[in-house]
Amino acid sequence: MNNAEIQIQFPRPGDWQEFALTTIYRGNDGYTHTDRYTQDGIPADQTPAMQAVVAALVGLSEPWQASQVWARLDHVLSSWPISEDGPFEMAEAISLTVEAVNEQGGRRIFTPAQYQEFTITSLAAVAFFKHFTKQ
Repeated sequence: MNNAEIQIQFPRPGDWQEFALTTIYRGNDGYTHTDRYTQDGIPADQTPAMQAVVAALVGLSEPWQASQVWARLDHVLSSWPISEDGPFEMAEAISLTVEAVNEQGGRRIFTPAQYQEFTITSLAAVAFFKHFTKQ
């Protein structure tokens, strides 16, 4: 069961320099905690991972621009193709669900099933998620 999530809101879709990041996670005390950060509150050592998230968002089909993102820790197959006679290995990854808007005011949800780049397997992205959700 996944007890943590990061939500990122972009007040001006397409402007990736300004955002609000909200973390929701279960603390060691068993209670749900919520922390909020702005782009200025992200530690310098965590900015490369945030840039990886933004790079995935830039890949959205025009005219869609991300307005809100939900990031969750997931597990994906780490080796492909799967061998019939051997074990398969899983790796941690970050899965993004993205709400995007267009100029006409339309809204649409995009998932990793539609955009493979919304599954981020980099160790830095996983470390970013764990850093902010205190895992």
